[in-house]
Amino acid sequence: MFKTVLLLTASALLAFPLALRAQAENVGKTAESADRLIQKYTPLAGSEDNAKSLVTGLRDGTAVKLSSGGTSTSFTSPTGKMGFGNVNIALSLAEASLKQQGITNPTSAQLQGALMGVLQQRADGKGWGQIANSMGFKLGEVVRPEKHAQAERPEKPVRPDKPERPDRPEKPERPGR
Repeated sequence: MFKTVLLLTASALLAFPLALRAQAENVGKTAESADRLIQKYTPLAGSEDNAKSLVTGLRDGTAVKLSSGGTSTSFTSPTGKMGFGNVNIALSLAEASLKQQGITNPTSAQLQGALMGVLQQRADGKGWGQIANSMGFKLGEVVRPEKHAQAERPEKPVRPDKPERPDRPEKPERPGR
C-alpha cells in the first residue's frame, strides 16, 4: 500500500512541471491569437482600443465599448463567450455587411448594428453558413477572400489530348480448354 502511494505521489510530482508548461504554452497561443485579430480588425473598429474591446468582449462574453469622435457605444454579445475562430467569423461577416452597404469607415453605432445583426442570428441557433447566405454571401469568400479571388488565380494550362490506345489483340484459344 505504501509503495502505491509513494509511486502515485512521485508520478504527480513529475507530471506537474509538464502540466504547467502546457498551460503556459496555451496562454501564449491565446495572446498571439488575440493580437492577430486585434491587428486585423483595427481598421474596421477605427482604433486599436476599439478592436481590443471587440475581440476581448466577444471572446469573454463581456461588454464591448466602442468610441468614435465624441460618441461611445456599449453592448454585450447575445451569444456569450466565443472562441477566436467564431470571433473572426462574426467580425468578418459584420465587415462584409457594412461594405455591402457602402460603409468602409463605420461609426461605433454602425459597427454595433452590423455586428449585433450577425450575433443575434447566431444566438438564435443559425450556423455561420446560414447567416452568411441570409446576407447574400458565401462564408468562405468572406472569411478568406484571398483564397477566392478569381482575378489573382492563374489559368490552368490546357493539356494536350491523349493519343488513343490501340485495340488489344485477340488472344488465341488454348487447346484443351
